[in-house]
Amino acid sequence: MNRSYLVLLVTALPTLLISSEPSAFGAGDLNSPNPYGLTSSEKVILETKKTLNKVSVKSNNQANELDSLRERLDGLQSIIESLSRKAHNNKVNLQKVQDENNLASQTSDEYDKRIGELVQANTLAISELKSTATELSKVIDKINTEYVSKNEFNALVNDVNEFKTLIAKELKGNVKSEEKNSNVSSADIYNRAKANFDKKYYTDAIADYEYLITKNYKPAYAHYMIGEMNYKRKNYADAISYFKKSSSLYSKASYMPQLMLHTAIAMEKTGDKTHADAFYEAVISKYPDSKEAQKAREKLQ
Repeated sequence: MNRSYLVLLVTALPTLLISSEPSAFGAGDLNSPNPYGLTSSEKVILETKKTLNKVSVKSNNQANELDSLRERLDGLQSIIESLSRKAHNNKVNLQKVQDENNLASQTSDEYDKRIGELVQANTLAISELKSTATELSKVIDKINTEYVSKNEFNALVNDVNEFKTLIAKELKGNVKSEEKNSNVSSADIYNRAKANFDKKYYTDAIADYEYLITKNYKPAYAHYMIGEMNYKRKNYADAISYFKKSSSLYSKASYMPQLMLHTAIAMEKTGDKTHADAFYEAVISKYPDSKEAQKAREKLQ
C-alpha cells in the first residue's frame, strides 16, 4: 500500500468516526460475520439462528440424498427386473440349445460356443448389479454420517425453549412494571430512577429506565444510564449495546464524551482492541480539552 495513502487513512479515521458516531458502533449487529457487543437476549437469538441454519442445511442435504437414493433404488429395481428376465431367457435359450443339440446333432464346438455366450451375459449382468449395490451403500453411509441426530434435535428444542422463556420473562416484567407505575407520571419515575442510581440501587434503577423507554420518555438518556449501570457491573457487552442505541437517538448529548470513553473501555475489556483504539482517538479529536480525552490519551499510551 502506498505510504502517503496509509498516512492519510490513519489521519482521517477519527474524523470519519466523529462525523457519523451512530454508524461507528458495530456492536449488536446480528448480521455481521463476527458480531460483538451482544446482549444476553441477542446471544440467545444468534445461537438459535446458527443452530436452525445448521439443521436446515442438513435437512436440505438429506432431502437431496434421499431423492437420489430413491432414484438409485428405482434404477436398481429396473436392473434386477432386467437380470431376472435375462436369467429366464438364458435358461430358456440353454434348454433350447440342448434340445437343438439332441435333435439336430450339433457339433461339440457349436454347443460350447453358445454356452460360453450365455455365461458371459450372466457374468456381465452380475457385475452391473454389484456396481450399483456399491454406489447405493455409499449413499446410505453418507446419510447415516450427516443426518440430524436425536441429541442435536433435542439441543435445538432446548435452545428454542430457552429463548421462549427469556422472552416470557421480559414480557412478564413489562406487565409488572406497567401495574407498578400505572398511577405515576413519567417525570416522577425519571426522578425515582435517578435517585436509585445515586444510591447504587441499580436493579430498581434499570427497571425504571426500561419503563421510561417503553413510554418514549427521554429514551436516549435512559439507554445511556442503563449502559452506565451495565458498565459498572462489568456487563461490557450489554453496556456497548445500550451506548450504541443512546448515541443513535441523540449524538449531541452532553454525556457523549463519557459515553464514547466508556464504550472504548468496554470494547477493550471484551478484547476488541481495534475498535477501542478508534473510539479513544475519536474522543481525543472531538473533545480534546475534556477529562475523558485525557483518560483516552492515557489508555492509548
